[in-house]
Amino acid sequence: MSSSIRLISSGFNFLDKKWGGIYRGGSYLLVGPRKSGRTLLGLQFALEAAKSQEVCLFFTTMRPKDLMIQAASLNFDIQSYMNQNLIIVVRVAPPNDIYEMPNKDEYLLEYMNDIITVVNQYNPQRIIFDELTPFIGFNNLEVLKDGFLRTLEHIEERDVSSLFIIGEPATEKAEEIVDSVAQYVTGLIYFRKVIKKLEDRFQGGEVIISPNVGHTEGQFSSEYKIEPYKGVTTDFVKKEKAEVIYEKTKEIHTPSVPHVSKKNGNSYRNKEISYYSNVYNYNDFQLIVNNQIALYKSTGQTFNLVSFKLDPVADVKGLLTLNQLQNAIRLASDKKDKICVIDGKVLVLLVKSSSKNVISYIQNVQSNLPSTDMDYINAIQEFISIYSIEIEENIDNADTLIKYALEADRTSGNMYTPLTKYNE
Repeated sequence: MSSSIRLISSGFNFLDKKWGGIYRGGSYLLVGPRKSGRTLLGLQFALEAAKSQEVCLFFTTMRPKDLMIQAASLNFDIQSYMNQNLIIVVRVAPPNDIYEMPNKDEYLLEYMNDIITVVNQYNPQRIIFDELTPFIGFNNLEVLKDGFLRTLEHIEERDVSSLFIIGEPATEKAEEIVDSVAQYVTGLIYFRKVIKKLEDRFQGGEVIISPNVGHTEGQFSSEYKIEPYKGVTTDFVKKEKAEVIYEKTKEIHTPSVPHVSKKNGNSYRNKEISYYSNVYNYNDFQLIVNNQIALYKSTGQTFNLVSFKLDPVADVKGLLTLNQLQNAIRLASDKKDKICVIDGKVLVLLVKSSSKNVISYIQNVQSNLPSTDMDYINAIQEFISIYSIEIEENIDNADTLIKYALEADRTSGNMYTPLTKYNE
């Protein structure tokens, strides 16, 4: 890659305003559900390249006519730029027969190598790959990581700016695949599809941009709309009175806490569950933690990540389930705090950080358990353990911080502490 790193316009007003554009030679990953505006944003990237007289490779699984219709909705005559060889559309056939292949990963790896071959042939300044989802369904994630990283490094060495578009993962395996790719790119763009009802018209969504490398301005989010001739934009007048209907996404399911009848003469109360908006799936939680780390790096505002672990024996004995613990944590949390369940542990991002606040928070969680009866507390507290870590300068991203919390018991000096220690 050239030693002169500079920002160039992306064609997406929100990203250009918040980050100042994209890095020349940088790589970006756009993740979102179907019909959320992903292809339109890819076309906006391509149009911006063509306007700057840059050669842009546009890999697509769409038919040429369909792509032209999509571009026309942006008032973008893609054919004219194709005639000038500024936009080169490369149609790739989805690997529909992949499951019949004796070695699926080797077959998919050939697609990665083909990207390098085409880049070498046309020597573009930008590439857009819409969409990469069918081509990264590797069985062996290490093979995927090696292949994708090798492709990225080759592209970046040629100072080519790239945008890879991927569908929102619907399964745990798909999440692992997307995570494997996401860790290597310069920045992430995430579309959350939201149906916004305004005068019987449904449109809109939420966009989150999060840096992996550079872009020290940090993570940002905003509502966006898809408007004729503008495409994906955040520049619009927001109406305050609007009914917002969120599309179903992968959320943490928390069933009602069952009423616990009298046991040994003690009445255990049933807590009411409150459905706050501060419970997130892993991908969203990771983005939020990265944003908080960026805020710490720029302002010095500290925070804690607190992890709660429940011994499965508590559930076997009928004392407490993971869902009941999660509910107690939700009830104890401020709306600014963020919660996520990962690998059977409940992680909480506490934005108000101090040792005193952490202790106070843990005690508040205890007070929101299914019962405050001391016999119950004494019986349950040995099964709950906590690990708290405060952000430090050597922690650069959410992956590192979350890994510390999840693997605390596996590393010397970092151990979960039983709840009993907080009551001494």
